[in-house]
Formats: sequence, C-alpha cells, structure tokens
Amino acid sequence: AGANFCIPSLFCFPSWKGIAGCCAKTTTAPLDRVKILLQAHNHHYKHLGVFSTLCAVPKKEGYLGLYKGNGAMMIRIFPYGAIQFMAFDQYKKVIKKQLGISGHVHRLMAGSMAGITAVICTYPLDMVRVRLAFQVKGEHKYMGIIHAFKMIYTKEGGFSGFYRGLTPTVVGMAPYAGFSFFTFGTLKSIGLAQAPNLLGRPSLDNPDVLVLKTHVNLLCGGIAGAIAQTISYPLDVTRRRMQLGAVLPDSEKCLTMVQTLKYVYQQHGIRRGLYRGLSLNYIRCIPSQAVAFTTYELMKQFLHLN
Repeated sequence: AGANFCIPSLFCFPSWKGIAGCCAKTTTAPLDRVKILLQAHNHHYKHLGVFSTLCAVPKKEGYLGLYKGNGAMMIRIFPYGAIQFMAFDQYKKVIKKQLGISGHVHRLMAGSMAGITAVICTYPLDMVRVRLAFQVKGEHKYMGIIHAFKMIYTKEGGFSGFYRGLTPTVVGMAPYAGFSFFTFGTLKSIGLAQAPNLLGRPSLDNPDVLVLKTHVNLLCGGIAGAIAQTISYPLDVTRRRMQLGAVLPDSEKCLTMVQTLKYVYQQHGIRRGLYRGLSLNYIRCIPSQAVAFTTYELMKQFLHLN
C-alpha cells in the first residue's frame, strides 16, 4: 500500500496545489484586471473609482473585457501555485532541520522564500499577463500571448525585458508570502489550541490529527491575505508600473523601484497613488487566499499527507 501511494503523492500533489491557485484566481479575474487598470492610471479609466470602473469596462469592452489577460494568468498561476506551496513545505523542512528553527519564525521564513521562488520562476508570464490586461479595446498593441512574448523580446532588450520590475516584485513578495503563510499558520495553531471542539475536526486521512473546519479555513485564509496585502501593496503598485514599461507615457520616470515609488507619491499621493485600488484588492485577495488555503488543506487530507 505504501509503494502504491508513493506515486500519486509524488506527482499529483504539486498539480493539486497548482489547481488550488487556479481556482482562487479564476474567481477573482475581473477584479484583478480592474486593479491593473487603476494602479497604472489607464487614461480611459483614471478618473473613475473602483466600482465605477467595474461597471465601465463591460460597457466599453463587453463582459469578456473583464477577463482580458486571463489566459496568460491561468498559464502562469498553475506553475506559480504549485511551486509556491511545494517550495513552502520543502523550505520549512530544510529550515527546521539545518537551522534548528521552528514555530512561527520558520513559517515566516519558509513562506517568504517560497514566494520569491515562485515569482522568479513565473515572472515572464506575469509580465505578459499584465501587458494584455492593460490593453483597452481598439488600442491593442499585442495580439495574444505568443505575440506579446515576441514583441517584448525583440523591442525591450531580449530576455532581460521579461524581468522589468523584478526588484519591487521580490521585495514585495517576501513580506506578502511570508506574512500570508505566517498569519494563516498562526491562526490555525491558536484556533486548534484554544477551541479545538468549536473550530476543529478530525482530519479525513488521520483521525488523530485535528484540522480546521472548512468555514474556519476560509476565514483564516481571508484574514491572512488581507494583512499581507496591506503591508506589501505600495510595492505591488510599483511593480505594475515598471512591468508596463514602454506602454506608459511616463515610463522614463519609472525605471527603478525607488524612482517609481517617488514618482507615484509625488504625482498621486498615498491614497490615489501608492494605495490606489486597495479596497478592490481586499475584495479580490480575501476570497482568493481563502480558496487557495482551503483547497490546499483539503488536498493534503485527500492525498493522506497529514
């Protein structure tokens, strides 16, 4: 029985973790597209607020306009989710074994390292997705995913063109992924320790192990996402503006992370600049993270890994 189980656990578990990320992103794809339009002040929508933009996009571009760039996102998020969750488990084991660190600190470190690993591996796909999502009907520079790859490679310095904005991405993902996993793990530990009967139930694969009930998992995942987003959001705005690069009229003023942060702050301030679209991001990230962490926990039980 042990030999038979080894094969699916080795090959299927990373795939199921990728599916967790895909499910989460699919539910929030329209919100993600609107967030990109607002963060970089697209000239068609820059005078609008969050909900006004949500209404304006279908009127101008049709309802499919809300899903612009979604194909590239799906291609990216599958390996991203798989790499992030798998790397988190591996880093956690290595940190505990090699450094002798356990508890909250090793979850924070492992989460940060997992986020950075996933971002670097899938960054070119994220670059293409953002370029496609920022386009407005009637002003298409890129005809699709393959065409975008070709254009960026030939017009923006070859392979290095795909990594524009990597610095704020890595700097931002460290606290985002770190605090996300840290908060979820901490809430899970506290909940099961303080109210095991109210919040917990026996694991499906191992009755001796307590896991959070599904609705509690969703709540903890949502809270983890909200806290992590608040901390790292200004760097997310910086990343988007740098990724868009040549398609923005003020691209020469956003060449480095520090330069971009200063420019956005000076031109638009904190609320309408560094934190523009944050309320939308809460709506987007809370269900996204809730679904991702809940699916992740359920797959661990399904594949008998508790």
